[in-house]
Amino acid sequence: TKTGWLWTYVRDDRPFGGTDPPMVAYRFEDSRAADCAHRHLAGFSGLLQVDGYTAYKRLADPARPGGPVTLAACWAHLRRKFYELHLSGVSETATWSVERMAVLWAIEAQVRGHGPDERRQARLQCSAPVVAELFARWQADLGRIPGKSKLAEAIRHALVRRDAFEHFLQDGRIELDSNTVERAIRPQTLIRKNVLFAGSDGGGTTWATIATLLATARLNDIDPQAWLALTLERIANGWPQSRLDELMPWHHRKNETATG
Repeated sequence: TKTGWLWTYVRDDRPFGGTDPPMVAYRFEDSRAADCAHRHLAGFSGLLQVDGYTAYKRLADPARPGGPVTLAACWAHLRRKFYELHLSGVSETATWSVERMAVLWAIEAQVRGHGPDERRQARLQCSAPVVAELFARWQADLGRIPGKSKLAEAIRHALVRRDAFEHFLQDGRIELDSNTVERAIRPQTLIRKNVLFAGSDGGGTTWATIATLLATARLNDIDPQAWLALTLERIANGWPQSRLDELMPWHHRKNETATG
């Protein structure tokens, strides 16, 4: 046997009032190497919000064919590092950091669903001072604590990615965190013991394809079973290939009474 991975990508523009339908895409791979991300995102040069995994770093290379990707960091992953120290009660800085970060999420709750410009203005006015305060304290504390401590590790994680963590202040399309992706990963994680064996690389690819379609249906508030049953029926009845786009989950409601 060998281990495989599902790489997960999500597009969801609803938090900034976008009208493009949300979707999930899973890609099956036998590796977590950076080459996988480069292959998946070939030709893409937009915004990509990521956790701290180093595989994505090369995507931001200015010399990348097609142009660099703009990487935005996830504050939820950063908060997790401080929160663990806060729970143990060993770090005043960690507790303070968690409390100050809570202000950022409170601001996000107020601007969710608003347009990019409005979100950007609110963040520059309200979130930017909090972010500056956080980085100022982290920078000052780093020189006063043991370099190999968990707190120093968390602070360095933030400092070396400061530009990526601050991108959300300048672009209202960017979320504070990548929790949308985390929610898309969770269903696959919950069932992995029940579907431990894909059988082959081809089976893994098929799994990723089916999971992509069903998860995208859920993200569009469509009943996956109803959509899949109707779609398979239409394909069996000779639905034309030129109209395959109409079978996508986000078209289900408008097409559910259509005929092939």
